[in-house]
Amino acid sequence: MNILAFETSTDPGSVALWRDGAVNARSCPVGLSNSETLLPLADAMLREHGLGFSDLDGIAFGTGPGSFTGLRVSCGVAQGLAVARGLPLLGVGTLEAMALASGGERVIVTLDARMREVYYGRFERGGQQGAIGVYAPEAVPLPETGGWLASGNGLMAYPALRERLSSVVIGWQPELMPCAAALVRLAAPRLERGERIDPADAVPLYVRNKVARTVAERLAEGGRV
Repeated sequence: MNILAFETSTDPGSVALWRDGAVNARSCPVGLSNSETLLPLADAMLREHGLGFSDLDGIAFGTGPGSFTGLRVSCGVAQGLAVARGLPLLGVGTLEAMALASGGERVIVTLDARMREVYYGRFERGGQQGAIGVYAPEAVPLPETGGWLASGNGLMAYPALRERLSSVVIGWQPELMPCAAALVRLAAPRLERGERIDPADAVPLYVRNKVARTVAERLAEGGRV
């Protein structure tokens, strides 16, 4: 199977190609918007392997959470290709793919959500434990046991988060970021099993419903209008 995956929950975005188990990935150029570069990058990568969009057997995209604008880019591109080519479509959670990329069995994944918050999820042997949520760094829920690996740039953005997790974490990966390569590794076997979604039902996982604080909220935190 040939499967193309898009991940744009953060900048820069990335594209990955699955070819019968072999994975190739490329990152979007820094300094340009993902919306400008995602499809040309995918086209170039396909051509490098002697393929075109007509040779694909499925499309996957990162559902998020992440940048609201970024999530809409990958979702829209994946929807468009799936409809135009009549291809199976599948969404994969961004934090789930990050947990896979970490290589750990018990993984706490954090992603900077801005507004002094982090997107947060826990995964054990690939299975999601509880719901994905957005929290203040000092208020993320702690697992009942220790021995966890903590990953994601939320650890770099908020020292309070690392302090909060220190009692249950034995390893740290603050540099880990979302990538299409991990996403396509999750998507490929699912598409092979026949899992798919209707393109009309493809939506990002935003987790929260606001992208900025109000003036009153900023003033209450000691900020300026």
